[in-house]
Amino acid sequence: MGEYNGADYIGINEAPSPRAHHGKKVSLLPLVFLIFYEVSGGPFGVEDSVRAAGPLIALAGFLIFPFIWSVPEALITAEMGTMFPENGGYVVWVSSALGPFWGFQQGWMKWLSGVIDNALYPVLFLDYLKSGIPALAGGLPRVVAVLALTIALTYMNYRGLTIVGWVAVVLGVFSILPFVVMGFISIPELKPERWLVVDLHNVNWNLYLNTLFWNLNYWDSISTLAGEVDNPKKTLPKALFYALILVVLGYFFPLLIGTGAVPLQRDVWADGYFSEIAKTLGGVWLTVWIQGAAAMSNMGMFVTEMSSDSFQLLGMAERGMLPEFFARRSRHGTPLVGILFSASGVLLLSWLSFQEIVAAENFLYCFGMLLEFVAFVRLRIIAPDAPRPYKIPGGTAGAILMCIPPTLLICVVLALSSLKVMIVSLVAIMLGLTLYPCLKHCENKRWLRFSVSSDLPDIHAAAHEDETLI
Repeated sequence: MGEYNGADYIGINEAPSPRAHHGKKVSLLPLVFLIFYEVSGGPFGVEDSVRAAGPLIALAGFLIFPFIWSVPEALITAEMGTMFPENGGYVVWVSSALGPFWGFQQGWMKWLSGVIDNALYPVLFLDYLKSGIPALAGGLPRVVAVLALTIALTYMNYRGLTIVGWVAVVLGVFSILPFVVMGFISIPELKPERWLVVDLHNVNWNLYLNTLFWNLNYWDSISTLAGEVDNPKKTLPKALFYALILVVLGYFFPLLIGTGAVPLQRDVWADGYFSEIAKTLGGVWLTVWIQGAAAMSNMGMFVTEMSSDSFQLLGMAERGMLPEFFARRSRHGTPLVGILFSASGVLLLSWLSFQEIVAAENFLYCFGMLLEFVAFVRLRIIAPDAPRPYKIPGGTAGAILMCIPPTLLICVVLALSSLKVMIVSLVAIMLGLTLYPCLKHCENKRWLRFSVSSDLPDIHAAAHEDETLI
């Protein structure tokens, strides 16, 4: 994926590396599955791609799209995450390149998109279970189920990131295994001509691109946990590489099985359809396994996303962007206030539909990624000699060229958004633009206490010096 040059993290102006929180660190295998769940969690949720575009375009999308989006995002995360291995993650990248105002906007948009994304998982969890338990389809039982699930998984986050990491490993294996079994069972039923079905005149490009985008993004989310990783300058790039392979295979082969082994009915390809395919191919026992795997997968995605969101708030507080109480840790080393804020956001948004959540989350995420691309290129220009333990080859020109295809894709996704999603997302962005000066006013009036951790390097000094020289 790039090159490791053995450099240590010393910050943009070569200050000492931050003192780590004393406690167990996340090792390579749990980190791979944390990334797997940040991005994917298995093929649950990809069904809409077949409904939107048919088998051939859906399969092609999950082979081609990773090279346009996932690989560049993973590479940038590897370089910037090892350059700034602290819990602020992408917020620190943008702050170092563009200043604290834009760093805060990055944090606001990415945290909000992460919370919106996390609101999907109770929805998906119940969608897979409602065929076996019809009462969960709506009403009070569904509300109670969402509330109970959110509380239980939030408590798991409170107990510690190392626990979340190993839980992710167990859940990941359990979620992948039924598709391996289904693959062997499906071999006699496979008809390759079904994979080639295409109808370009009947493609819902908005649904198709949003489904691809949602299922193959969030590689940068792991950067907000970089301060909790054991030897991040080596571990993070390796974990991203292995997770990339796992994610692509985890999407492509189940789609290959599902589209090739059963007759095509595009309109029935929706959330939870893999359990119906399992019933057709293997019977009730395989259906129950797939439904259980879907439930476990959504649990894994929920706890990893909440970890990322809550540690991001902790990292922002350590940088003085949020009130000091966000930086407080529980006795398990977890960001208690960040967890509570993230869980509250999930509960408030869980009433939205799957498609509405995906579209709104994608819109906000796109703006955050544009800031990341600008920050990545700008740091290559203004701080070319800053130590980068992991560096993408190709120089500044290569960095710019690598960012062009995903930037064009972002423009397409934004252009295809519905008016409702645009309005809601732009209101959220405007809220972030006004929230920053409000917090600065509270800081100046001393209504809230803000502080910058003395263990973190100054990420603005060198950039400012370079700008004055230019």
